[in-house]
Amino acid sequence: MSLAPGLGNTLSSWLIAFPALFSIINPLGASLIFAQATEGRDRREVVELARQVALNSLGIMLVSIWFGSWILGFFGISINALRITGGLVVASRAWLMLLQPETSEARKEKQALQGGRTVTTPDLRETAFFPLAMPFTVGPGSISVAIALSSSTPPNMPTADYYVGVSAAATTMAVVVAVVYAYAERVVAMLGVTGTRIVSRLAALILLAIGVQILASGVEGFLVEALKQAKAA
Repeated sequence: MSLAPGLGNTLSSWLIAFPALFSIINPLGASLIFAQATEGRDRREVVELARQVALNSLGIMLVSIWFGSWILGFFGISINALRITGGLVVASRAWLMLLQPETSEARKEKQALQGGRTVTTPDLRETAFFPLAMPFTVGPGSISVAIALSSSTPPNMPTADYYVGVSAAATTMAVVVAVVYAYAERVVAMLGVTGTRIVSRLAALILLAIGVQILASGVEGFLVEALKQAKAA
């Protein structure tokens, strides 16, 4: 049984966006540090914090998806330039995650724990937006991916269908973040440090390929525009 065109387009765009967002956010790797940030806290408080972090992260992703391209366009930045820049940012971030996962973990730990102040905060909910949602969960790399995705609508797909699919992927990602953070201690116990780093490196490899693909689409766009201008001349 074939899917309706609109549903098929939405599913296709979801399949494009979700792996990219999952790879850059890497909730399994982040759960190691989230577990440290909430160590010794009441179970109900941890679950509520995970939910708020996920909602804040979703808000950041949706704003980046729906308005990121428009904001950059307001400053005269073309979609192809955005794709090349976003591809470079994503690829470089993935390369660092792939070769030096310990460095990436240390940076995220510094963002989340803020030199130990996060753990000693009387009300952990005060940290639900900063630093746990941004920049720990959704940082510059994730925002770059979201904006790059919003500017990468396939040629034969309606823009509305594509944006619905990408937004659905962001929503799914937020649900994953909420669940994984809420059960961070169990995830850490199940995977361990070594297992989490293996997953992180696999995610980094996928992310590197996505970054190269975004970069290639930007270069292709510039070449197509140059050919059209040459023919017109």
